[in-house]
Amino acid sequence: MRTLILGLGNPILTDDGVGVLVAEEVRSRLPEDTPIDITEVSVGGLTLMETMIGYDRVILVDAFQRLHDGCPGKVHKMTLEDLKSISPTQHSASPHDASLVTALETGQRMGLPLPKDITIYAIEVENVMDFSDQPTPSVAAVIPQVVEAVLAEVS
Repeated sequence: MRTLILGLGNPILTDDGVGVLVAEEVRSRLPEDTPIDITEVSVGGLTLMETMIGYDRVILVDAFQRLHDGCPGKVHKMTLEDLKSISPTQHSASPHDASLVTALETGQRMGLPLPKDITIYAIEVENVMDFSDQPTPSVAAVIPQVVEAVLAEVS
């Protein structure tokens, strides 16, 4: 089973880089000859879907910002169905790209070899606007927990 661990986010926008930080730590904890690919990307939609082509299983780690009642540092383990239920729209993430759900559905319709097993670790964040390569304390505190969860998924 080809597995990909994807750390999503911008590593210089405070909490937005949490997925990248988790992926880097997971990489450092796995043996070099582990048959698991780990990468960090700052993309979404169609480009993110293209990154998943050829994998059977993908574990995504990303920042998650609630508009109301957020709890920075809270970790959500989600499926694509969960993502569909909270996404404000299923057709676009911006005027220039599709949401991940729409991109994956499009790729499946095109017959692309996309993963059947996708797990998402969404970490509620506090600050994704300020430039910093360090997350806020509430987000930094849960990075070890998410790293352990990802390692448990692949062990």
